[in-house]
Amino acid sequence: MSQVSSKIEAKDYSIADVLSNKKYTIDYFQREFKWQQKHIEQLIADLETSFNLNYDESHERQEVANYNSYYLGPIVLSNKESKKSVIDGQQRLTSLTILLIYLNNLQKDLPQKVNLDTLIYSETYGQKSFNLDVPERKHCLDALYTNGEYEVKPTDDETVKNITERYNDIAALFPDELKGKALPFFIDWLIQNVVLVVIIAYSDDNAYTIFETMNDRGLNLTPSEMLKGYLLSKTRTQEQRDQINVVWKKEIKDLHELWNEADISFFQSWLRAKYAITIRPGKVGAANEDFEKIGTRFHTWVKDNTDKIKLNNPNDFYEFVNTNIVFYMKVFTKIYKARWELKKGLEHLYYSQVWGFATSLADSLLIAPIGLNDTEDIIDKKLNIVARFIETFSVYRGVNYRNFSQSSIRYTMYNLVLELRDKSVAELGEIFIQKLSEIEENLNGMPRLGMHGQNKHFIKFLLSRIIAHIEQQSGKSTSFVTYFYNPGGKPFEIEHIWADKMEFHSDEFSQVHEFNEMRNRLGDLLLVPQGTNQSYGDGKYEVKLPHYIKENLLAQSLNTTCYERNPNFLNYINRSGLPFKAHNQYKKEDLSTRQDLYKLISEEIWSLDFFKEATIKS
Repeated sequence: MSQVSSKIEAKDYSIADVLSNKKYTIDYFQREFKWQQKHIEQLIADLETSFNLNYDESHERQEVANYNSYYLGPIVLSNKESKKSVIDGQQRLTSLTILLIYLNNLQKDLPQKVNLDTLIYSETYGQKSFNLDVPERKHCLDALYTNGEYEVKPTDDETVKNITERYNDIAALFPDELKGKALPFFIDWLIQNVVLVVIIAYSDDNAYTIFETMNDRGLNLTPSEMLKGYLLSKTRTQEQRDQINVVWKKEIKDLHELWNEADISFFQSWLRAKYAITIRPGKVGAANEDFEKIGTRFHTWVKDNTDKIKLNNPNDFYEFVNTNIVFYMKVFTKIYKARWELKKGLEHLYYSQVWGFATSLADSLLIAPIGLNDTEDIIDKKLNIVARFIETFSVYRGVNYRNFSQSSIRYTMYNLVLELRDKSVAELGEIFIQKLSEIEENLNGMPRLGMHGQNKHFIKFLLSRIIAHIEQQSGKSTSFVTYFYNPGGKPFEIEHIWADKMEFHSDEFSQVHEFNEMRNRLGDLLLVPQGTNQSYGDGKYEVKLPHYIKENLLAQSLNTTCYERNPNFLNYINRSGLPFKAHNQYKKEDLSTRQDLYKLISEEIWSLDFFKEATIKS
């Protein structure tokens, strides 16, 4: 091996240094992009918190140079024959690229812009290629860069699907407070003050050795392991230490079957839910409090706050592990399993996973009211009623085009954690009735609701809930899962009732933008199986209408045939009083009438009666 090929370099660089006019390839063995929503949530929350430690709206932009730096982690590159290949760190680099594309789109209409183009792509002989050069992703990144949206195709791989979903997550989660005046400051800070440690090896062998050492042989203790060490040291006897060590290993192993870092999320959520008291105020330079300290170094927080946790003697430490931790780990596991499988009595955990706010906030809300003496039935009722609040709150915000950034709701939700702590089911119902009644942005926003590039996930969620609700009320066995996922069958797609042809509606529209705005309203949308939309989606309404009688009940209800010899549906209409009606034509007035119907169905689905019944039945 030559002296050059055995060389290894390591140095910290800003994001601008790493990406500006650079070109990286990714080896086939780790080409997939796998980050999920929780990773993006954490990244944005961490960046926002670090930036706000220094940001002051009275600052000039050049003062950003004096802001604190934020360490994002290491990346490992192989530099062979002047070609750089990413061996470790492509998840971070891909996520940064998506974030930069979003920020570039966000600043397009602002007077102050930061040049991000060279960090996203480079150009040679008029040919543009992205700096993270993976051909399979180019069409998706092109669409996101140019239009801010991409429609996933059946032929797209999992990476393209994940990139598209994570871009939409960023659009939904990015804090309102960082838009507008703060945006150029944040972008400057992100590209100049956020640093990566870049490790460069000049041979593939050395690069892979570094990769394996970092991922397989690391000896750094996790915060969970450090917490265990502290708690074990405080117990009275070796017998107790041995006993809780066995218990700890088993419970952590069970958590890791959910995902690799589930134990970290558990301790953060549980300690915040049951013991934290304070949160950092939203002002520049404010010190971190319980909420933030638990999020970063919960093992240290426990050591410094034994009084809050009531750990006064060795037996307290023993019971803390053997009783409290074990009990709440099982609750945490129940929460996560119910989020991925629709279960009777815990339905709203499933719904709020599909459409809800950050799990880092939701988990603490869910755990807060659970007590050590609660039965399984009471635990389920508490979890479901809290999840129902999360879902309803999230629907209210989605209907009114509001995002779910942690900064916009974290103070509200953390204060709510304190209110929910150890409450009964009846008390929870009363609290949620009050909270939801006080929200101005409720379902009254639905008459204006339409689909755009970043809310298709929400629109499909709404339509799936509406269809499943009216079908179940009409005696059918379909469920939300049928329409949102349809496992084992063709996926359902959003169908416009109006074809994308303004000439069909020239009697009511003279401006393209007015037609498009109306066509994307919720009242013009249905769900149909993949392929059906392509079959007759461009036809006139009168041509499409007979086909709708073969689809789900929401689509069928446009047709007069649906109201003949359909006793279960007619009984539902009579019970609910909902103004279902057939539409032999579909004009602007019909669309608005239909949108009003969707609103009334939604009011039935997310009625506060759910919480009123909880206060009575409990």
